[in-house]
Order: sequence, then C-alpha cells, then structure tokens
Amino acid sequence: MDLEFGRDLRSPKRDSWKTTLLLAYQSLGVVYGDLSISPLYVYSSTFAEDIQHSDTNDEIFGVLSFVFWTLTLIPLIKYVSVVLRADDNGEGGTFALYSLICRHANVSLLPNRQIADEELSTYKLECPPEITDKSRIKVLLEKHRKLRVALLIMVMIGTCMVIGDGVLTPAISVFSAVSGLEFSLSKDHREYAVIPITCVILAFLFALQHYGTHRVGFLFAPIVLAWLFCMSALGLYNIIHWNPHIYKALNPSHMFKFLKKTRKYGWMSLGGILLCMTGSEAMFADLGHFSYSAIQLAFTCLVYPALILAYMGQAAYLSKHHDFYSSSKVGFYIAVPDKIRWPVLILAILASVVGSQAIISGTFSIINQSQSLSCFPRVKVVHTSEKIHGQIYIPEINWLLMILCIAVTVGFRDTKHMGNASGLAVITVMLVTTFLTSLVIVLCWHRPPLLALAFLLFFGSIEALYFSASLIKFLEGAWLPILLALILMAVMLIWHYTTIKKYEFDLHNKVTLEWLLALGDKLGMVRVPGIGLVYTDLTSGVPANFSRFVTNLPAFHQVLVFVCVKSVPVPYVFPAERYLIGRVGPPGHRSYRCIVRYGYRDVHQDVDSFETELVETLATFIKLDASYRCSEASEQELELDPGERERRLTVIASNPLRRRASYDLQDSMKHSAASTVEMRATATAASADDDDDSLSPGRAEISSAAVGPNQVRFFTDSQVASPEFADNKQVAEELEALAAARECGTAFILGHSHVQCKPGSSVLKRLAVDVGYNFLRRNCRGPDVALRVPPASLLEVGMVYVL
Repeated sequence: MDLEFGRDLRSPKRDSWKTTLLLAYQSLGVVYGDLSISPLYVYSSTFAEDIQHSDTNDEIFGVLSFVFWTLTLIPLIKYVSVVLRADDNGEGGTFALYSLICRHANVSLLPNRQIADEELSTYKLECPPEITDKSRIKVLLEKHRKLRVALLIMVMIGTCMVIGDGVLTPAISVFSAVSGLEFSLSKDHREYAVIPITCVILAFLFALQHYGTHRVGFLFAPIVLAWLFCMSALGLYNIIHWNPHIYKALNPSHMFKFLKKTRKYGWMSLGGILLCMTGSEAMFADLGHFSYSAIQLAFTCLVYPALILAYMGQAAYLSKHHDFYSSSKVGFYIAVPDKIRWPVLILAILASVVGSQAIISGTFSIINQSQSLSCFPRVKVVHTSEKIHGQIYIPEINWLLMILCIAVTVGFRDTKHMGNASGLAVITVMLVTTFLTSLVIVLCWHRPPLLALAFLLFFGSIEALYFSASLIKFLEGAWLPILLALILMAVMLIWHYTTIKKYEFDLHNKVTLEWLLALGDKLGMVRVPGIGLVYTDLTSGVPANFSRFVTNLPAFHQVLVFVCVKSVPVPYVFPAERYLIGRVGPPGHRSYRCIVRYGYRDVHQDVDSFETELVETLATFIKLDASYRCSEASEQELELDPGERERRLTVIASNPLRRRASYDLQDSMKHSAASTVEMRATATAASADDDDDSLSPGRAEISSAAVGPNQVRFFTDSQVASPEFADNKQVAEELEALAAARECGTAFILGHSHVQCKPGSSVLKRLAVDVGYNFLRRNCRGPDVALRVPPASLLEVGMVYVL
C-alpha cells in the first residue's frame, strides 16, 4: 500500500527509538497483512490430497518443520538480513533492484536517457564510477544487448506475477477466512453460503477502492495487531493444552523423515507449504513507506514469533486428533475452541480484507511503475489522497481485478486450487528477487562474485525446490498464474517494443533547427497569440509531428515550448530538479525546450499545476539566461551556432536543500549506438557554511571558468532576485510576451499515431504491431488522458509510423 506517512516522519538523521516504534506499529497494517493471514490456509492446502494426516504424526511434524525453517531462511534471513539492504533511495521492490542495476551498469533500454540525469539528487551510486573496476558480469551485460533484454524480461516476469498475485491473494484470503462458517452451518447450507459471502466481500472491497484507504487506514494496524495476538494466544493455548513437546518437531530431521515417508506426494505438498511465506515480498516492496529498522523490528519481535506460535499450535492440536478426512478439517478453525470461534471468524475476515487491500494497492503501484518505463499501456491514474503522496487508484485495473477475483473464487471453490495458483505466483517473484539481488551484490555493492553466487545458489535452490513442487500442480490450478503471466507478458512486450521503435522513427525523422528558424520567412506563416506546448519523446531537435502540423496549418503560437515528459531510473525526482529548460533558437524566436523528469514511483502532476509551474520556470529561465549571456563566461557562447546553443539546458532550483550550492555542469552531446542522444555532465559544487542563514551573492555566482558549447546549468534562487535584470529591455519584452501568451491561453499539441509494419515484415511482427499494438492503442487511454490534458485545449496531429 502506497502510504507516505512513514516517510513524512523520517528525517535525514537516524530515526529515534520512538519514531522507529511508531513506524513498526504502522507497518503492521501495510506490510504484514498478507503474511499474517497465511495460517488460515497453509495446512489445508498442504493436506489437500497429496498427503494424509496419520497416527504416527510424521506428516504433521514434517510439515511444521518445513514451515519453521522456510519462515526462518526466506523471510527472516534472506529478506530482513540481505534484501532489505538493497534499497533504492529507501525504496524497495522489483523495480528498485532493476533501477539500482541500471544506474551502476549501462543496461537500461529507456530510449531518451541523458547523462544529465546522473546529476539528480536521487541518482546516487554506492561508489564513484571513476574508482570502480568493471567486473566481467558488468562488461557482459553492457556488451550484449540480448542479455539486457533478458534482464528486462525477467523484471517483467516478476511484475506479471505480482499482478497475478493481486488476483489470487484476495480470493484465497477472504475465502479461507469465510470458510470458518462451515463449522456453524449444516452440510446443505455450506455450498450456498461460503462462496456467495466471499464474492460479496470481494465486490465490496473493490468497490471502495476509489475512495482510497486513507480514510480507514488508521484501523489497519490495530486489526492486524489484534489478529497477531489472537493467533499467538490460540497457539500457546493449543501447545500447552494438547502437546507441550511440539517444539521437538522443529528439528530439521523431521523434514527428511517426512520426505522419506511420503516421497513424491510429500514433494508435491511443498506447493502448499510455501504459502507460509506469502507476503514476504511486501516487506521489501513497501520499504519506502517506512524504514529498514522499523520493518526489521516489527517482523523479528512480533510477526515472526506470532506466526511460529500459530503454526505450532495448529500442529499441536492435530497431533492429538487424527479423525480428519478432508482438507477443510485440517485447517485453522478446527483448532479454535467453540466458545470463541465467532469472534475469531470476524477478526479473521477483517484481517483478510486488510491483507487483500495491501496487495491490491501494491498492484496499482507496480502497474504505474511499469507504465513509467513504457512497459504497460497507458491507464488513468487517480490520486485518492491530497495529503499522502503515492496513494493511487487505477479504475480499469480495479474492475478487472474484481472480475478475475470473483471468477477465481467461483471457479476453483476450494483452497487447494487457489493455493496451487497463488503459490506459483509467489515463488516466481521470489526467484526473480533472488537473481536481481545477486546482481546488486556484484554490480552495486562491489562484493566478490563468489559471494553473489553463494547467495544465488543457497536461496535459489530452496526456492527452486518449491517452484518445482508448484509447477507440477499445473493442471490443479497452477495454470492460472502462468496464463495470466503469458497474457500480461505479451501485452508488455508488444507495448515496449513498439514504443521503442516509434522513438527510433521520431529520432530519424526529426527536422533541423534551421528549418524551424526559417519558418518565419515563409509566405503565409503567422504566429498566433498563446502558448503552444508540443509534446514529444525527443530530448533534442524538432519532432516530425510539429513539422506536419505547420505544413497543414501554416501557423504556430507566439510562445512555443517543446515538452518531453520522460522517466529516469530513480524512484522519485525532487520538484526542484524536475525541469530542464533550454532555448530553441535565438531569444527573439520565443521557442523553448522543457524536459520534465519523473521517477518510476512519481505520479504525474495535474495539468493546472504543471502549466503554472512551467510558466514560472520559463520566466525564471529567461532572467537567468540573460544574466548568463551577459557574463564573461558566456563570451564563448556568443560564437556558437543556433544548433549548439539549442542543446544547452538549465535546471531551475527552488528546493531549500539546494540553496547552498551552485553548479556549473559541462555537458557534451553524443549519439549512442541506438542513435539516442545523451548528455555527459561533470559537476563542481561550492556549498555555503552550515551556520549561514542566507546565501551570499558571491556564493550564488556562476563559475567564471571557460565553458563548452553544450551545458546544463544549475542556478539558485538568489540569482532570480538579482536587481541587474531591472533595466534589461530585452528581458522585459520577453517576459511581457510570455505573460501575454499565458493570458491568451495554452494549447497542447500531441501526436495521434497510427502504426503499421513495413512491407515484407515477418508474420510475427505484423501480428504484434498491426494487430496487437493497434488494438491496445485503441482500447487504452490516450496520451491526452495520461497527461491530463483538457479536451478544450487539445490539438492532435495525425502521424503514421511505418516500422
């Protein structure tokens, strides 16, 4: 669940023990809802059909030993001790690992990457790149494009399985909680009560998503806390009352006895045992909302002991009761005393709703991240809270998840098939995390490759064992996550492939700056009042959709801004560093370039705030650019041709954290092998004394060193207020023109694309592009909706892409 409450409480310094305790308490409702309800269905899924509970107790003791050591090795040691440390600026999850790898090795497939992005505050490296030696793994990944594509596909597989888990977890959680009604209803009424009640609860859960969870989020932690105490108390009661020596079953030898006795069927039952670690990935995925110490404290001191007591209590009860012949009887509620069964049932249903809410919100978040990396069709993202950043709602995905959840519940009708399906999705995500973490150990932490290999082999072998046990259940429910993953993978690959090809088409068909400057001399070309925002994926040059626009309609706006909204491999970009501003042509042409940068966890601004910030940023840039052109350091710039001057960009800063620094970033442009334009920057910073309350004028000045032709310049606020601009007539005229254009209104010029394959293309490519991509384009949100463009201000330019 995307709560930023924890982040608001965190300071740059080490958290105090009070803050850590508060964050640990809040994490219960956000992080551990899914993991805490796993005792509802682990034993019933394990003893479904593969193995039977016998008088010798070898089976139940072996299952308990497997559960204990699985919870100890995977969630406790792997995640809490290792994986949680692989954070990306405090963020966790599959995309955080991929982002870390992309920053430490040139493996990103994003087309419009710029070296200037490396100057972002959140673009931090573990070690400076100039002092780190390239490992063989890094060289191989950077050299072979197929390996980079395979890495992205692996990330996509993990993403697809997380989305699949968003379908399966709510179904199995709520169904397992409601199944406690079987003990209070007659056999004839069970079938007509459990399934309908489960479907009603699921429909109600998804119907409330558009309201957001901030209204009832304060209840989540108390519910999970009460549930953990309830499980612990029941576990202690069953241990003391039925079998005080159940702790002996924790001996690993019982695992080998179990496998020796049950053989193939015991191995197949591992698909049910692995459900005990369902929700472990949430500890890492939700790391950004809290802190490492808070999540570690909550798990080791409360969640882990409560889960162990719950499983031991169930095993203690079952070790003294052997007259069960169905999986529904080898479950959680059979070990609950009759007098408290109804209160426990209600608390279990509430806990299952909290756990389901966490995975639903996580599904929204990961789809938004996939969309930012051009790996998912455009969908409408809605903020559900003005105060808590990151709480989002995606209507299309929400209703699709609801339909699939209800279909799974009605179709499977038991925890056996649901557990088989959910288990395969969970273990696949864990395998992807293990592999990516091993790469982080080598590429980011610069540890010996043997250490990464040991991590991969140890945890990978355990997870591979569980994966094989889940995969063998293909016909018994495991086919569902595979089918969902294949469909989602096809959608993501088609969208990503065609998006990259469209960018390459735009890059090769862009027009020159000289063509744009010559438009004013052409007969009949006029400049109309207002601001024209031309959206493009290009970071330099004039896009082909604008040339097509002025060719058919010989007029363009008095103030022209080429806007590139791009994603960078960081979780979020500070607002003060979001905009890169530059000129397109001389000042009199009134044409600018604006590159708007977002991280993979950022949610795009609404159009009103974006338009206001853009105009304010342009006004600041005009003043600063005039100052720079008048300085001695700009003498070299006056000799540059317009094409070189157009590639110079400026970051306008207003962040208080940045007020004490001035930057002069040398930036040279070059084309990569994929014909993408990159910007290389070197930075020098002069920071003010920490005891100063204000920035002195001398500290805000630009470096007087000679500068090259292509620059990214960082200016501080004190320069904006400098009085030297008051008498600058040219600046005043340009600002007046900008203000007048703003009063006349803003037009948003977007390309309306149609994509088709070249003649002679393969059948697979024609199916992917002509059929698949165009179907997705017609049935998903358009760029105007994704960018929140008002329909009254929209101008669409038809573009045909021949790929």
